[in-house]
Amino acid sequence: MRADEAERFADRLLRWFDRHGRKKLPWQRDPTAYRVWVSEVMLQQTQVVAVIPYFERFVGRFAAVPALAEAALDEVLHLWTGLGYYARARHLHAAARIVVSRHGGVIPQAIEALCALPGIGRSTAGAILALAHGQRQPILDGNVKRVLARVFGIDGNPNSARVLSALWAQAEACTPGVRVAAYTQAIMDLGATVCTRSRPACGECPMQSDCIAARAGRQAELPGRTRKRVRPARETTLLIAEIVRGGEAAVLLERRPAAGIWGGLWSPPQFDSAAAALDWCRREIGEPESQAAPLAPIDHAFTHFDLRMTPLRVRCAIGASVNDRDDRLWYLFGAPPRIGLPQPIVQLLERLGTA
Repeated sequence: MRADEAERFADRLLRWFDRHGRKKLPWQRDPTAYRVWVSEVMLQQTQVVAVIPYFERFVGRFAAVPALAEAALDEVLHLWTGLGYYARARHLHAAARIVVSRHGGVIPQAIEALCALPGIGRSTAGAILALAHGQRQPILDGNVKRVLARVFGIDGNPNSARVLSALWAQAEACTPGVRVAAYTQAIMDLGATVCTRSRPACGECPMQSDCIAARAGRQAELPGRTRKRVRPARETTLLIAEIVRGGEAAVLLERRPAAGIWGGLWSPPQFDSAAAALDWCRREIGEPESQAAPLAPIDHAFTHFDLRMTPLRVRCAIGASVNDRDDRLWYLFGAPPRIGLPQPIVQLLERLGTA
């Protein structure tokens, strides 16, 4: 790519951004490295409109790295509940503790040190350094991949090594040496608001006259698509073991293992079958006082598979022998604890609490 082409791309993009770009997002006020970091992590695979209230609550509670590092993981996950992709929250928390222990609580400004932190890849690190410090660092999130692939006609699976290398080279060439923060926000904005995945608004795009995809009518082909796989389906039984203590209803929750789905979050115990759930209940809690009653199934789509959960409701004796511990607790509907819960479980508990 010639230098004049890269310069023209950046110039057009910045002029468009000055007129149409987003400049009043919460993380754009006082764009410290910490605030930019939190926002970039939250924005991974999540729309801006969904992120805004979560971001404001999160930084309202954890205003800086030390506050996040000192917090219990349960509180961090509690504030993340509903945002999804909870590994992001676990990585953010773990990285904050590393920043405190190894970097004196100051987020490093070297890209290699940033990329060494949990949950921070090359693009996220580049965005933090560009937006917070004005460093000339290219980024390559999903929106940027789409813009570059269409404008410069970069064909093929954008996640393949060959195409990814070409996209990074293009991103590097186009990133200017001045107004880096504005350029970085601009290319993300263009992909999010104009050069969208479906029905791109090419008539509003500053790159229309030079865009290979627009000139050839190939917007639907670029960027290339990954091969679709058949989504597997799984089923599980949720044991809804209920007790009443002091007039307060409660259900038993378990902390999910750190690895796997909903890692570190709380959920009713899960089993392969209703029989296995009842056997566990008799062994761990005691014989149920009431007959097991299946509730309406809950369907939830994960990134790589679909899960159907069938809640199995049983009433247990008041003297149930299971006490709260690190990986189990009785969730009191009248005084719910501040813990991390998957959104489908939040909705289930809301139904149970009003039933």
